[in-house]
Amino acid sequence: MVSDVTLSGQAQQAAQTQQQSVSLAEDFSQFLTLLTTQLQNQDPLSPLDSNEFTNQLVQFSQVEQGINTNTKLDDLLSIQLNSAATSALGYVGLDVSYVSAEVSHQQGADNTIRYSLAGPATVANINIFNEEGNLVFSAPAEKDAGAHEFTWGGTDFLNNELPDGTYVVRIDALDNEEDPVDATTVVQARVKGVEQQNGIVYALVGERAVPISDILSAVEPPVEDGTDGGADGTTI
Repeated sequence: MVSDVTLSGQAQQAAQTQQQSVSLAEDFSQFLTLLTTQLQNQDPLSPLDSNEFTNQLVQFSQVEQGINTNTKLDDLLSIQLNSAATSALGYVGLDVSYVSAEVSHQQGADNTIRYSLAGPATVANINIFNEEGNLVFSAPAEKDAGAHEFTWGGTDFLNNELPDGTYVVRIDALDNEEDPVDATTVVQARVKGVEQQNGIVYALVGERAVPISDILSAVEPPVEDGTDGGADGTTI
């Protein structure tokens, strides 16, 4: 699971820490030059108070320690985030489940749709839309509260096979007062690879990139699925 700390954010923070370190070195150099000049030109009968210089040296030391601490934290974050990217490779070839309404359909494959209703409904339908937003399939859905399952064969209203692509599933349900009933779908697809976008690690499933933090579970694909590592377009 990837936290809100991203690779790009960590890189920016590390750059800021480096700039702070450079700025402190420049300020300290100027301080030493000023101190040397004042000591060389002080009145021997009225020497400068050393307490002020001591306090300034202590302040420089505290700032330096703070920057060193930030540098170590930056290193730890870099290790953690790189480890997250490496760990994500373990999802490749697995069937992962994540909350989504998108189905990556392949011709000839059935798509098992599992959905959950937050409460009982008097009217419920499963509506499937193509990438252009056009309704291509609709069927009655179970009305009881809880988890349900529906198998979509990848066909339209006339039972014609639809082309490969990404389709959107929407469960439209109303209760006895005609108020919408919340519904949730969880998509399952096979991971083909991983990548980083804007410092966030994603799993590549079908034509989509899913944040690793959104993955709920991962399982080995069934042996009977064959050796094809592509997304199977299943929704659970």
